[in-house]
Amino acid sequence: MTFAKLTASAALAALLAAPAYAAPEKYVLDSSHSQVVFEYNHLGFSTTWGMYSGFEGEIMFDAEDPAASSVTVTMPTDSLITGWDERTAHFLTGDFFGADENPTVAFKSTGIEVTGDQAGKITGDLTINGVTKSIVLDATLNQMGEHPMAKKPWAGFGATATVLRSDYDMGQFAPFVSDEVKLMISIEAMKAE
Repeated sequence: MTFAKLTASAALAALLAAPAYAAPEKYVLDSSHSQVVFEYNHLGFSTTWGMYSGFEGEIMFDAEDPAASSVTVTMPTDSLITGWDERTAHFLTGDFFGADENPTVAFKSTGIEVTGDQAGKITGDLTINGVTKSIVLDATLNQMGEHPMAKKPWAGFGATATVLRSDYDMGQFAPFVSDEVKLMISIEAMKAE
């Protein structure tokens, strides 16, 4: 669960690394190296995972005023991967993600707080199943620099958060299947042309 959107992490990293005189710069997600993985407890017997990958997003960061930076991420709801076709099909129904009525999962940052040299908290609106709630991502800058093959500025970030399925009208089978869902995000972003 989206995870979403964690691209806000990229904004944080760029903010920390950009020169103080720089104007806001745009970075776009490297869709082939960005994932949101979620996990939940299944009846106490196992931990089950799902993933979103290949999504799109953009980071606008302002090195002079980090609070003015922003991150947006969108992904097709039906791009969900669970590793089992029947589970994926059920998750896309109205019992959970409601993909037919709500074809997009989205995250839009509303604030960034730098908490360390390579860490911060990104607050934003996460929209799943047509419901929008505020979440906070604990974000880390992994690395920033020139991509050795692309020969352009690149950034990598990680982030984590916990959401409640019931907050998004997806509480089917709770509490037996955990209401809490842990999100683990890993993204790469490239400076826009």
